[in-house]
Amino acid sequence: MVSTPKAPDPKETAAAQAGMNVDTAQAQQLTNMVDQVGPDGSLTYTQSGNNTFVNSQGQTVTIPKYTATTALSAAQQAIKDQTDSASLNLGTIANEQSGFLKDYLSEPFKADTAEAEARLAELGSARLDPQFAKQEEALRTRLANQGIQEGSEAWKSAMGDFSQGRNDAYNNLFLTGRSQALSEAYAERNQPLQEISALLSGSQVQTPQFVNTPQASVAGVDYAGMVSDKYKADTAAAQSKMGGLFGLLSAPFGMFSFGA
Repeated sequence: MVSTPKAPDPKETAAAQAGMNVDTAQAQQLTNMVDQVGPDGSLTYTQSGNNTFVNSQGQTVTIPKYTATTALSAAQQAIKDQTDSASLNLGTIANEQSGFLKDYLSEPFKADTAEAEARLAELGSARLDPQFAKQEEALRTRLANQGIQEGSEAWKSAMGDFSQGRNDAYNNLFLTGRSQALSEAYAERNQPLQEISALLSGSQVQTPQFVNTPQASVAGVDYAGMVSDKYKADTAAAQSKMGGLFGLLSAPFGMFSFGA
């Protein structure tokens, strides 16, 4: 008697497939975790514990957990220690120096330009007054040679232009000098802030750089497909046998006919 093969249990097939997938993933991970050794350091992988999860079948699955450890060579470690120590010192100094900033910044900034303006007036008297005196004397002589009488409209216009030019020169001197004085005052005000900022920039925390685990692909086992193919093959074989058996059973009846 030929029996038709029993269809595979989907849950059992899925559970077996999931187990094989986990095995494949473990093999792939172990293949990927290649220790590296170079002139400046090394990278090693070690199992540091286990992780567990509950799969779709309600079963608890345990898989190993690994840790990647980066170690510097002796020379590189010495350099890192010195750099870390210098950064710590800079950060400490910046912290100590920043203590006065609360009071320092709480006071409104006032630029004292009186001294600068007094110095500008002194420079103007020493440098510009003699030049303008010579220019004024030359202008008076030129006007007289041209026959322009002192007090006339032409004379007043020429002397007015000269006075305006002299005033513009003094105004430019004071404006430029005042702007420079303010710039120097602001620079002096900001100097402590810039020094502390420079110290802090030299003591910044460096974000750790991690090496990505190299990837090597390992093909998974299509267990579910293999079970399905085997079931189809067994079913086809059983049907073929049944067809042959029915042929043998019907053969004797073909020897008789009602016409005979």
